Amino acid sequence: MSAGASVPFVELCGRSCFSFLEGASHPEELVHRAKELGLEGLALCDRDGIYGSVRAHTAAKKVEQRVIVGAELTLGAPRGGAERAPEVRPSVVLLVEDSEGYANLCRLLTIAHAECEKGMASISAEAIAAAQRGLSAIVPLDPLVPAGVSGALLGTLRDAFGERALVATWKHLDRRDGERVAAALAAERRHGPCVVATARPLYHHPSRKPLADVLACIRTKTTLDQAGTRIAPNAEAYVRSGAQMAALFRDHPAWVARTVEVASRCRFSLSELRYSFPSDALCMPGETSDQALRRLTEEGCRDRYPEGAPPPVRAQIEKELALIAKLGVAPYFLSVQQVVKIARARQILCQGRGSAANSAVCFVLGVTAVDPARSSLLFERFLSEERHEPPDIDVDFEHERREEVIQAIYEMYGRDRAAMVSEVIAYRGKSALREVGKAFGFSADQVDRLSGLVHHHEADITEQRVSEAGLDPDDVRVRQAVMMASALEGFPRHLSIHVGGFVLSSEPLHKVAPVEPARMEGRTVIPWDKDDLDDLGFFKIDVLALGMLTAIRKALGLIHSDRYAGLAGSSVHTARDPAFAGPSVHTARDPAFAGPSVHTARDPAPAGVSFHAGRGAAFDPIAALAQIPPEDPAVYEAIGRADTVGVFQIESRAQMAMLPRLKPNKFYDLVIEVAIVRPGPIQGGMVHPYLRRRTGQEPPVSPHPCLDPILERTLGVPLFQEQVMQIAMVGAGYTPGEADQLRRDMAAWKKHGRLERHRGRLIQGFAEQGISAKFGEMLYQQIQGFGEYGFPESHAASFALLVYASAWLKVHHQAAFTCALLNAQPMGFYSPSALVQDAQRHGVEVRPVCVVQSAWDATLEPSAEPSAGPALRLGMRLVKGLGEAAVAAIVAAREEAPFASLPDLVRRTELKKNEVEALAEAGALAALVPARREALWRARAPRVEGLFEGVPIEQDRDVGLPPLRPLEQLALDYGRVGLSLHDHPMRHVRRALKRRRGAGRVRTAEEIKAARDGESVRVAGMVVGRQRPATASGVTFMTLEDETGVVNVIVQRQVFAEYEHVARNAALLLVAGRIERQGEVVHVLARELDRLELPSGEEIALKSRDYR
Repeated sequence: MSAGASVPFVELCGRSCFSFLEGASHPEELVHRAKELGLEGLALCDRDGIYGSVRAHTAAKKVEQRVIVGAELTLGAPRGGAERAPEVRPSVVLLVEDSEGYANLCRLLTIAHAECEKGMASISAEAIAAAQRGLSAIVPLDPLVPAGVSGALLGTLRDAFGERALVATWKHLDRRDGERVAAALAAERRHGPCVVATARPLYHHPSRKPLADVLACIRTKTTLDQAGTRIAPNAEAYVRSGAQMAALFRDHPAWVARTVEVASRCRFSLSELRYSFPSDALCMPGETSDQALRRLTEEGCRDRYPEGAPPPVRAQIEKELALIAKLGVAPYFLSVQQVVKIARARQILCQGRGSAANSAVCFVLGVTAVDPARSSLLFERFLSEERHEPPDIDVDFEHERREEVIQAIYEMYGRDRAAMVSEVIAYRGKSALREVGKAFGFSADQVDRLSGLVHHHEADITEQRVSEAGLDPDDVRVRQAVMMASALEGFPRHLSIHVGGFVLSSEPLHKVAPVEPARMEGRTVIPWDKDDLDDLGFFKIDVLALGMLTAIRKALGLIHSDRYAGLAGSSVHTARDPAFAGPSVHTARDPAFAGPSVHTARDPAPAGVSFHAGRGAAFDPIAALAQIPPEDPAVYEAIGRADTVGVFQIESRAQMAMLPRLKPNKFYDLVIEVAIVRPGPIQGGMVHPYLRRRTGQEPPVSPHPCLDPILERTLGVPLFQEQVMQIAMVGAGYTPGEADQLRRDMAAWKKHGRLERHRGRLIQGFAEQGISAKFGEMLYQQIQGFGEYGFPESHAASFALLVYASAWLKVHHQAAFTCALLNAQPMGFYSPSALVQDAQRHGVEVRPVCVVQSAWDATLEPSAEPSAGPALRLGMRLVKGLGEAAVAAIVAAREEAPFASLPDLVRRTELKKNEVEALAEAGALAALVPARREALWRARAPRVEGLFEGVPIEQDRDVGLPPLRPLEQLALDYGRVGLSLHDHPMRHVRRALKRRRGAGRVRTAEEIKAARDGESVRVAGMVVGRQRPATASGVTFMTLEDETGVVNVIVQRQVFAEYEHVARNAALLLVAGRIERQGEVVHVLARELDRLELPSGEEIALKSRDYR
């Protein structure tokens, strides 16, 4: 124990980095420092919130350090104005004494945020006084707050709190120390003993002072040179020991001692929180949650299995229901099903995924679509008695309609019992360097260059990068800025809304957590993130958004429409027996969707009935999805040749490279495909052994017969998290809970290093079963490779359902599928331009945006060829600068009567001039003004004011303008619509390349398909995608598009570094390299990169979609 422990002291006014841009230490750092110094306690009292309280609580439990829950509430005007006003707002530190006090603090924080903008808070002293039970109040004696204000505030609080209202004073060895002590003495003369001493810490150690200064500058939007008194003159705002505090206040030892007395009243801990999930969801009168869950499970069983549940399914259900009852989590399952029912009542597609797809109960309830009993999945991956933590169910909803579900949840449970989870948005490389650069006073150009030193979340800033950015690596200010940015990384920048996490409560939420309005209208949040909730044992439901569900629903809607039968030219067939909530997943031995019939790639499904037969009922997307025929050979044939642009999960360059090698021919192959192109299997060295065994290059090898049932379906190679858990249980004697802990340690081994403790046990357990130590070592290495990227089989199976559905739509209804993808943007891997190019390559006639034909969305129209499929008309949503309201006005006016002319259009729609210009530049006025240059001239012509205000003048005169040059028209196409239907930038570049000295022969994408392995080639194209996975050893994958197709390019780390600026920024690229061919898979391994320009320096707005 340190020397400071000899003087009892409790820090009652600690602030962390969750006093956003004030505190310069993490809550955990403050806790650990308090432990080192031997403090008897630490109160974490962040500004206007308890954002860091759970982190402090969790850290305190690990080191056995006492932590007091509290917050510092700002009084008067919202704190957001404090930086713009010269005065400092008064504040009150509230410390929680008991559970009633905690509930009161949460309610006060809820009130403080309710009427203010996000990030601001304000409350009155009277409101605090009215909620005094279970709280102690401390007024910090800041000399910048007028003495009369502090005195009146203390008086109001003393009237309500009595002796539990105090003042705090501190000594920072500055010129204000005397004023603070004098104010404390004056308070004692008036109210008696009421002073406590504090270090008023903003950081755990003096070394954080420079960072605190930078934070102050970011907060007050100034620079270090101009900050003046807005930054402290010294580094005294740090956590002190009892001995240090006694030395500072040697003349007033009672002020130090009183901190212990105050803390003795504060007995509350977050461990005491008693959160309860709503227990009345879907329960009938007099029915318990367990009874309701059993009733609904039996009903679901009858729907899923009309002939009766197979014995293994029934046994699994009984096992799950027993554990659910024992853990008391039936209300959670009922609430999740209620949310799913909300969506389905609105005909919103949804599907559970993640570990919940291991549950037979979730399957029969209709929450998930994967049958775990048939797929040999592992329930313990989802719920375990040994784990002592709540289940976690993720449900995907159509991304355009998820908000309907969210608002329905608020409406059903009430805003006092439902709130979304927060997400902490932390400073990362770019944002940290940008903000620090401003604080250091760098110019805007220097800040841009400084932030450009890192890309994405990379943190390796070398002297070479500094020099390349035009900065001096020897400049002390540059080095300090980089150092401060590194220190700032990981600090909270602000709170956002979690992607979909919901907390539901049987009681008002403010009894367990404050509730704040989110920036997004109609949303409220609690101040903790998902990790905080896990630490507290709170349940959450993840209401997630998935664009592919939107696209599938829209595609099915188009196919189901009465108009489509005439457009498509043939009937669309479905399976005979639609499943209850979509098709279910079967293993490699039983590869079929749900339903009585089993069909494989060799045994195609029967034609069934037509989608268009008997169109009396309204379109039901859930039933339509269930009717997609299973195991269609044409679907697998297309997938096998990587014809998957737009297909869910298997459209990336890496997936396309794998598909021709894996050649899926049944559903379970798709499950493997989804999971195998992931960093886990790749780093674990599992991909190549699996492919060799699949292609017959080596036989499947089993380490031991007891593991055959686990590894048989993946040819002896463990690919999934569940398999690792099952191997540990069967082969090494782990209990289900221990196996799940192995999974958790596996996921975080790089961060926490807890995986090593399993090594010896695994090898010893294997040895006892007669499994070789060689296999044990190999498995351990594979587990390490999995790291945090191991993929659950249940999750892969859920996604594989959507892979098949989207691939089926693409194969059989390319026009409708592309139309739906365009109307579901933004989503997916490819831009609208790439999607349209792919549709054209598949023979779809794509028609341009047209003001007399197009709607907001893309639509289908009869093709010029009666025997051909439907044509695709682009929607006006693609036109940049044209809003939905303007398009609605166009469509409404058009429905009244066709447009006679451009003046007629403008008169009847009241479009603004810039909106008409947008239509003209997009070529959307061609039906009214055929020549685009003339349409532009007319759109930009001055308008008459007065009675005919808004009407273009001289609209009927033929101005005789020359037509646009092809390059000019192409530039307008990409600038306004993001694509061109009749031209491509590479057509123009290619002409110039042929005249370019030393360029050699530059092949097209079509010609590259026939190139030999190892052949040196040059290829050029428009960069449509860059992908640089974090685990690909620095390799960057690029997709180039030309007028004939796409080329996949691999850029190794050293080549990327040599041509980094070109690789990152060039829109048109010339690549020299050699062919890498594996069967049908062709890549260009880049050796040199060069930027290409359009002839005459023409500028075209070309953008790629770049991913990590």
